[in-house]
Amino acid sequence: MRLSRTGLAARRLNTLLQQFGSAQAIFSASTQELAAAPGMTPAAAEKLHDPEAERIDEDLRLIERLGIRLLVADDPDYPPLLKQIFDPPAFLFVRGTLGEGDPCAVAMVGSRRCSQYARSVAEKMARDLASAGISVVSGLARGVDTAAHAGALGAGGHTVAVLGSGLANVYPPENRRLADKIADSGALVSEFAVSADPDAWHFPARNRIISGWSRGVCVVEAPQTSGALITAEFAMEQGRDVFAVPGPVTDPRTRGCHALIRDGALLVEDAADILTALGVMVATAHPQLTLPDPALTEDESALHRLLGPLPKAIDDLIVESGVEAARVSAALMLLELKGLARKASGSSYVRVFGRVMRDR
Repeated sequence: MRLSRTGLAARRLNTLLQQFGSAQAIFSASTQELAAAPGMTPAAAEKLHDPEAERIDEDLRLIERLGIRLLVADDPDYPPLLKQIFDPPAFLFVRGTLGEGDPCAVAMVGSRRCSQYARSVAEKMARDLASAGISVVSGLARGVDTAAHAGALGAGGHTVAVLGSGLANVYPPENRRLADKIADSGALVSEFAVSADPDAWHFPARNRIISGWSRGVCVVEAPQTSGALITAEFAMEQGRDVFAVPGPVTDPRTRGCHALIRDGALLVEDAADILTALGVMVATAHPQLTLPDPALTEDESALHRLLGPLPKAIDDLIVESGVEAARVSAALMLLELKGLARKASGSSYVRVFGRVMRDR
């Protein structure tokens, strides 16, 4: 809690925790010892000894009143995908319920001053993703973010709002009621002190969490200077999939999405496009479209149990399964053909969840 009030960026906090071992050890160190740590400066070290950081009584009262909990990186509930990024948050304040690590979360972002077209697309796409069991992640901003959260809630699904302010200082203020609804069935999340203001530098930092939390990021509408494009850039750096919704060529609010598509983002028109691209499968309501469960060999069953939402290298699968290399490769190929596994990158595989729904 005291560390959160220092205002230091996650990269510095992670470096300090790695070097000193604990928050208690950090505050027990001298200013000179702190300044000597990698990436630290005398000014940053002074912040750690600022007496303001000790005034956490009000924060503790807010946490208790709002039902907020504090997650650190080694907490089992800390999102596994987020832990993999270059500079993960040293801690997360959470109000609500996390979606079991959100192995199939998808982020939806876009312009704050969006068109009605973008608003309706975002709401429907989020509703369909949530209906398929996908957790929808966004930033609680005006426009596309608000529509995405509302769509997920409308489907009775799970949604995560990542704030650029403290959880006791919801921004924008007109979304406080929406924030309360999200906390009832999803989660509000922030890496900033619970009463932190929505400072400008918080939002790019917030965007890396949105993309890092998710398997893919969908940009619904964005002009060429939109903050949503920053989230897409983070997604590419983090190895996440990037999707973009096309729009009218006469509307400058669509130019960011069109630029992303030109640069290799996948053009998507609906939730089914995203589910198919991610290899996520969901149950279809139409029996004639439902494939029978494929029979698995002993090798396939062993490997299928070892696979999860995070990429796992073939070498690791060989060691963990005890199956010889040639049989592992053959079994993975068959699992992929049966729609139960997907090649993530290089020689790594992930498990595919459920069944693909595309009813057209």
